Amino acid sequence: MHRTNLILILMLALLLNACSTKKLRVTTSDATTIENPYLGQKLPGLIPEMFAPGMVSTENWEMSGVFTPDQKEFYFLREIGEKEEDKKQVFLMIQQNANGNWKESKISGRVGEPFISPDGKIMHLGRRYKERTDSGWSKIKSLRAPFDTIRIMRMTSSSKGTYAFDEATPNGKSVLRYSRIIDGKREVPKPFPKEINTGRFNAHPFIAADESYVLWDGQRDNGPRNAEIYVSFKKLNGSWSEAIKLGKEINTKASEFGARVTPDGKYLFFNRNTGKVKPTDKYENTDIFWVDAKVIETLRPKD
Repeated sequence: MHRTNLILILMLALLLNACSTKKLRVTTSDATTIENPYLGQKLPGLIPEMFAPGMVSTENWEMSGVFTPDQKEFYFLREIGEKEEDKKQVFLMIQQNANGNWKESKISGRVGEPFISPDGKIMHLGRRYKERTDSGWSKIKSLRAPFDTIRIMRMTSSSKGTYAFDEATPNGKSVLRYSRIIDGKREVPKPFPKEINTGRFNAHPFIAADESYVLWDGQRDNGPRNAEIYVSFKKLNGSWSEAIKLGKEINTKASEFGARVTPDGKYLFFNRNTGKVKPTDKYENTDIFWVDAKVIETLRPKD
């Protein structure tokens, strides 16, 4: 075969291969090319990493990042404003469109902490919620009694519809509760046992989709307030194991809180205080971190 023809054939093959490999792109200032459903971020290992720096985690305050089950929408909270008196919290979404681009949009001011039910039909917002409709999310609705009178910061739910939620209290004596669906009816909320409800400032529970474990944050010593993340596993008899503190890679000298696991069960997301951006700031900055969810499985009791 003539050398020129061989070169043309090789060039054509390379061109066809490039066209058949369609890469997703994210809409940011540098239009980063992505090839995974986590906003194109490099996947973390067993050491936590800041999630989507410059895109989600910035010098502003961000927390409570959650994906929808199809992982085409990512919701989170951000505090914006230059001066302390001007700062406000807004509810944002980064959505993937049909062309594979991710685009950020403001939804509203803060309304609770978002959590998407395992079936993707409900967006929990504390004691309020939205329902997924053919045209998007419904208007905000309120849960009925007795939930409507509880100051719920975070409500999560399992695939069976079991609720796990906290209660905001000024003295730190909060109680984590659950509520199951029994014979088609929602039961009256009950407190989790002492294995979970011990110490102070217990908050932000996450119940696994299969109800095999619960994550939450709290403080079990009498020192300065510093949130740490714990896990308790459900035993075969339905009781809960003693609380296990997640490892030192998760719980540092900073406060870590608001743990939750992605719908595919692969990654643990949590919030971490990362220090003041400016010396004059009143509060520390908070960013979203993620890590391989294997850090949970390594703690699961063997028996």
